[in-house]
Amino acid sequence: MQSTLPDRAMSAMEIFEFVREADCYPNISIAYRILFTMSVTVASAERSFSNLKLLKNYLRSTMSQDRLNGLATLCIEKKMLDEIDIDTIISDFASKNVRRNF
Repeated sequence: MQSTLPDRAMSAMEIFEFVREADCYPNISIAYRILFTMSVTVASAERSFSNLKLLKNYLRSTMSQDRLNGLATLCIEKKMLDEIDIDTIISDFASKNVRRNF
């Protein structure tokens, strides 16, 4: 198969498309389909559970379950949290708490 490929650098998807169009390497085609269907998100899910385990071990005795769940969610959804403008949330929270009398 290597002798039939073009003499340029190709991505895995380009090689798969070339093999599929050639229709003469069925085992390579199957191997690439398996490669493309392997879930990459499994690692991120395992990382999330690992972070949750670390959080629970560290904070179990000092914090309520609701707060622990909130921190775990923040840790798991870090990409979404990075996109949120925290300053507007803080100012909104501060403006609502001004009305409270202590």
